[in-house]
Formats: sequence, structure tokens, C-alpha cells
Amino acid sequence: MSSAVDEFEFFLEKEWSDGLPVVTPTQARVERMLEGTRLDPDEAIGVIPPVMGEATVRTVAIHAVMAGCKPEYLPVVLGGIKLMLRPELNLNAVQGTMGSAAPLMIVNGPYAARIGLHGGNGCFGPGFRANASIGRAIRLMLFNLGGGIPGVGSSTVFSSPLRYTACLTENTDQSPWTSLAVSRGYSPDDNVITCAMVDPPRYCFDDLSQDPERLLTGIADSMTAMGSLNIHVPRCAMVVAMCPQHAAICARAGTSRADAHRRLCELAGRKVRDLKRGGAWRPERAERIHVDPADEDHFVPTIKDPEDLHVIVAGGWGPFTAVCHGWGGGSLAVHDRYEA
Repeated sequence: MSSAVDEFEFFLEKEWSDGLPVVTPTQARVERMLEGTRLDPDEAIGVIPPVMGEATVRTVAIHAVMAGCKPEYLPVVLGGIKLMLRPELNLNAVQGTMGSAAPLMIVNGPYAARIGLHGGNGCFGPGFRANASIGRAIRLMLFNLGGGIPGVGSSTVFSSPLRYTACLTENTDQSPWTSLAVSRGYSPDDNVITCAMVDPPRYCFDDLSQDPERLLTGIADSMTAMGSLNIHVPRCAMVVAMCPQHAAICARAGTSRADAHRRLCELAGRKVRDLKRGGAWRPERAERIHVDPADEDHFVPTIKDPEDLHVIVAGGWGPFTAVCHGWGGGSLAVHDRYEA
């Protein structure tokens, strides 16, 4: 690159960025990044839809450099991009959607703590390098290798801040429960990533409830927006991030994570007559979920399969729970161990 060329402007002009300056991936920086993995740099990871650019360990490392990652973050980036190629996540369709869903990575296990992934105050926002740069590396690959650029490979109407970065861990220090990964049968010593295609969080504020039933009723209502496709489709991932304060209310009453999960699945939903009043209601959508449009008293659950609801404990102390509706076009969350 000529010394007369501004390195930051170069990547922005080439549209190899997310709109913000990137770290120039010099050979020395990429080689240093590759020290974060034992994998062969030329090992193929897969192709990124819709333009099917090939991701190798080296190209993943290049994007990790560009995003501002440290070498020790690379195993999480590699684990995340591998997960996103699982067919049930439906990355190709999400890349092209008119919606705003983004791949949210929930990272559990000791390695997340070791590299400084954050799950406490402000975990969905700026200020935490591991969260910001790992998620950003993923997004840069979805742009540069997958072509998921607005107006090019993506038809998103608004997009969302989660499409800059979406990566966090749970607040295990303040959680009364075991982690999401442990609840799925993994060991506490396993390093696990869960990935779900979700919209930005909607917050349920409740500073009054002291019993789980009242608290969960309010959270369930936030899960049932008529303008969301979640309630109108057969299956769709959803993430509920309970703050430690709300999780503690449940735990003090003897309500486990499994109990809260089950009750949210039971409470979240609306009757047909309410769904007809607005939002995404269509008779043909009702038929897809085996609902008789004429049965106005029929209760339609938001969560049709309990496997599609993912309850975590994250954020700081305060009376807020975050509800992330999933992409309604047909995407299921995926999870697996990654090599750290």
C-alpha cells in the first residue's frame, strides 16, 4: 500500500468495513493472530452465503485482526463462524432478509472468563473489547465473504445495532442458576457457544414483583408482540436474558431455571381474537401453525417448541429483563463446544 494512501480510508472506500475504521491486517499482525490457534491456517471452514466466499482459518484471522481482536479471541471467532454455517440456523436467508435479525453469540465456560468476555452491566453495549471485537469479526466476514451488505446481498429495511456486534457471556457471578450450557447437559468445564438469530432486545421493566408468577407474566407479555412474527410461525428461536435481580426473585421462591423456562412457554401467547386486531395476523399463517382462524378463544403460544426458548442470566443489578425476539423466517438456535 502506497504511503500516500490513508490506510483507514482505503478499507472504507473498498467497502471492506462495517462503516467504521478497521485495523490494517498486515502480514505480521495476521501471523500473530494465528498464534491463537493450533489449526492449519489453510484449513477450510466453509463458505459464507449468499455469495459463498470461502472462509479458511487464515481469512478468519484476517477479519479478527481487522475487528480489533486479540489472538486469544481467535478460538471463539472460529467456533462462532463454524456454528453459523449449520443449516438449521439458516444464515443464507437471514443474510438476505428484510428484517433486522443478527447472530447473537452466547459464550459459556471457563475460556470466556479467561479472555474477558463480559456478561454484567452493559453487556449488550459498548465498552468491552472481547464482546465488541469478536462479534465485529463475525459481522465483517458476513459482509466481506458472504456479501450480506445492505442493498447488495441484504434487503434489510432498518438493520440494527446488533449487526455491528452481538456477543456476550452470562453473568455467572450473580446468577443463582447454572449456565445455559450446563442446563443443556454440557459440563461446567466445557467451552460452549450458543448462536441464535435475534432482533435487538425489548426490555421488560418490573420493579414491583416479588413473586415469580407476577414477574414471569410481565416478561411473557413482552414475548408476545403482535407485530413480531414469532407468535405466527411454527418454530423460531427466542432469547430471554433475565437480569440477576429478576432471577434472584425466582430462585428465592424455589423456582429453577427449568421452572421459569416452562412457565414462560405456558404464559407467552395470545388468543386468536387478540391477534386479529393487528400486526402480522393472516389466516394462512394461522393454518401453518394448525390454528383455526374461526376459533377466537384459541390460545396461540409464542413458543411452540420449548427447545426454542433460551433463558440466560445477564446484565447488571436492576429491574430489567431483555427479550430478544427471533427471526421469524425459520431459524433455530445452534450450540456446540469449541476448541480453546
